[in-house]
Amino acid sequence: MPIADWFKARDERRYTPVSGSNIKADVPEGVWSKCDACKRTIYEGDLDEAGRVCPHCGHHFPLTAAQRIELLVDEGSFAEFDAGLTSLDPLEFSAVKPYAASLERAQANTGMNEAILTGRAMLGGHQVVIAAMDFRFVGASMGSAVGEKITRALEVALAENRAAIIVTASGGARMQEGILSLMQMAKTSAAVARLADAGLPYVSILTNPTMGGVTASFAVLADVVLAEPGARIGFAGPRIIEQTIRQKLPKGFQSAESMLDHGMLDDVVPRAELAGRLSLVLDYLMSTPEGGDGS
Repeated sequence: MPIADWFKARDERRYTPVSGSNIKADVPEGVWSKCDACKRTIYEGDLDEAGRVCPHCGHHFPLTAAQRIELLVDEGSFAEFDAGLTSLDPLEFSAVKPYAASLERAQANTGMNEAILTGRAMLGGHQVVIAAMDFRFVGASMGSAVGEKITRALEVALAENRAAIIVTASGGARMQEGILSLMQMAKTSAAVARLADAGLPYVSILTNPTMGGVTASFAVLADVVLAEPGARIGFAGPRIIEQTIRQKLPKGFQSAESMLDHGMLDDVVPRAELAGRLSLVLDYLMSTPEGGDGS
């Protein structure tokens, strides 16, 4: 084609302008992630190196239960227990889909039997029992098995003279189990009380989101309550609250920072500093680790 004809053909083409807001980039899965806060695209390798925290704005991405525990405990020290516990379907509950199908799908997608991982570990040289919730599993809602695993973890801490650490991320009680899920609030709270009576420390770390019956029970009963930046913490959602009180809620309501300002938390700690902060807290609250000079 002569060069003059090429330019003529180019000029005669019809171009349709498009809005960038309606176009989604074809990003290979597992290579890039988009920050929900600043909307920047981040290479997954860089995000992992930063502990799943946005290097641009500090937004804390979700973590799995296994990632949470690996981030906090001494390397190679975690030993899981009660891995086989899982919920049943006592009410044969069915809404959009049967509860049993939801459990099967969650188990297949996460490789976990339930929404919480529990076990023994060392943290800063201290013996601890640690539990971490995984929001991928039915919103990490607290059903009978989750309540049982938390209670057993606290009982192991009591029997073995260990500190207890629980990392929460939950939508609340698992309503597919009805009253059985609500009973876990009292059950876990009673286990916390027994640990407190024995003088053993319990530290709670609230992550995004911590809501409903989890917030209203063991999550906020700890000796020390910490939270990650930006975590949403509360009982009912803001829309329900606004409809109930018929008032507009202030900006930042239910954020970790707002909770700290109103005395509901002891501190808001960036993810990279959590392990060190927990170690310091345990240094104060636990006896000197074996081999220490007590100074």
